[in-house]
Amino acid sequence: MDDVPQKPPQLRRTQAERRDESERGLVKAAIAVVSEDGVSAATFEAIARRGGYSRGLVGQRFGSKLGLIEAVIAYLHDEKDLFAKDCVDSLSGLEALLAHVDRYLERLAHMGEVQAYFRLLSWAVADISAFRSLFATEHDRIRLRFEGWITQGQAEGRIRPDLDPTAAALMVGSQLLGLSMQVLVDPTMDIAPIRATLVATLRQAFSANA
Repeated sequence: MDDVPQKPPQLRRTQAERRDESERGLVKAAIAVVSEDGVSAATFEAIARRGGYSRGLVGQRFGSKLGLIEAVIAYLHDEKDLFAKDCVDSLSGLEALLAHVDRYLERLAHMGEVQAYFRLLSWAVADISAFRSLFATEHDRIRLRFEGWITQGQAEGRIRPDLDPTAAALMVGSQLLGLSMQVLVDPTMDIAPIRATLVATLRQAFSANA
């Protein structure tokens, strides 16, 4: 009689792993609701229904709507960090900056999580929410990242030495922020030509060889 291949035993997930999975599922459900219907629509009932969980689990995991929103913001910050690290490995300072801008605008054309982030940002600013500080911290991190690439590019001789790295970093960040908000106002806006124009303009303005 031939031996019947045995299936490998299924590894049982730990309680912590199950908790992390459910929290991530709830956060993604909240992002989907915020992205499609706005912050006011992100009730515990709507999020639980979207994620396939019970309403009680949402309250159990996050305590309040503000607790959930804080978790959503933290998740989106982490995703943005992974996005930034993935697109600039081994590039020069100038090319790292331009690659980030290019890929950010490419991603902006397919809003999804980006849309949720800026809906939450608009809500935090409009309501004078304490969560503004979370966004301020994130934007400062982005500014420092841009500033680092600009300083690196100057040391490499690829970026004009007369540029103020802080001012240049804030200018680039402000352009991306403005375009992100404009897409919320007009979702039909064609990002492709703006993306190409902005990258070309930054290259010409920043390049030491222009």
